[in-house]
Amino acid sequence: MSSATTIVKIEHQMVFIPFHKAAEWAAGKRPGTTRLIVQVHTADGTIGIGETICLWEFVEPVLARTIIPLAIGADACDIEKLCRKMEGAGYYHHGRALVAALAGFEMALWDIVGKQAGMPLYKLWGGAYRNPIPLIAYLQASDPQQIAHESAAAVADGFETIKVKIGMSPDSDLEIVQAARTAAPHAKLRADVNGAWTIGTAKRMLRKLEQYDLEYVEQPLPLEDLSGHAHLRKLFSTPIALDESAYTMQDVLAIIRAEAADVILLDPHQAGGLLRCRKAAAIAEAAGIPVTFHSGAELGFSTAAYLHLAAALPNLMLAVDNQQSNLTDDIVDEPHRLERGCLRVPNGAGLGMQLNHQKLERYRAEQIGQPYLDVDRPDWFPTKPQY
Repeated sequence: MSSATTIVKIEHQMVFIPFHKAAEWAAGKRPGTTRLIVQVHTADGTIGIGETICLWEFVEPVLARTIIPLAIGADACDIEKLCRKMEGAGYYHHGRALVAALAGFEMALWDIVGKQAGMPLYKLWGGAYRNPIPLIAYLQASDPQQIAHESAAAVADGFETIKVKIGMSPDSDLEIVQAARTAAPHAKLRADVNGAWTIGTAKRMLRKLEQYDLEYVEQPLPLEDLSGHAHLRKLFSTPIALDESAYTMQDVLAIIRAEAADVILLDPHQAGGLLRCRKAAAIAEAAGIPVTFHSGAELGFSTAAYLHLAAALPNLMLAVDNQQSNLTDDIVDEPHRLERGCLRVPNGAGLGMQLNHQKLERYRAEQIGQPYLDVDRPDWFPTKPQY
């Protein structure tokens, strides 16, 4: 027998929104963000909206060929059961192939639950531990003078935390960090290597970077090398944060067992959904480890999900990665508004956001927009570790 929350239809569409300035890091270059938007319809007419990262060719097929056929006719409120069912459709040993597609679907289910309850998600999850949510100033320039300019501007705009991308070369890494620290001497400063260093390079670079009092160095080694990260933690005072190593709950537990990180960056799109992200945060909380969020250039719905999570997670003690200021547009009626480096949590039911159907159609994409390779350097490709 069907109920009001029985899933009757699921729609999905890729969108591409350009950046003001191309994002560059140690392992690639990207001109904009490609996201997969999921609309789940229930029998009573409720529509839940989800969004997920879409940088890999398998994301949309997993949603279309595995998740949707299994979801039609199910109860949208049975989130745990449905996610386990999707995992059981061949993904027990291939979790990273499932998580992004599952996350978009699962986010839409939570939007439905919140709308049915008439409450924002953070209230369903125990209320606001914090609000507003502090964000980082996410700087991806490779020129030290530009980094200095943007760092000073970020502080003037009210940001208390700055993140720079390094892992390009030993000389430029030091110059970038030095420029940011000189321009923003009192800001919290973090540096993301994206797994570009070998263990030997990491030792040399962390020794040289200690003078800049970094909040943390993110993913200095390739994601598989937990023992290497644990070794670095014992040698240096600069905290080690892991992101690419921490997709799933099981990844987070492995990091804790290996004593490989001081900080863990979570991402619901890479964890397989909001519920799994909350579970991963709880695992870290039990180990006394603070968490924050990785950014894949979220649009309005995913940003709202981040804000609800950040409000409700006690151990999310650090500013959240975010790339709102680099987006040229969004697909929601009322985009999030930055105020002195912070965003407020939406108060509407569910995610609290409304889809702008005209913009959804305007930014429709049929293929992923240059996710990693640099078209200006056709013979170049990323390697990890790089040096």
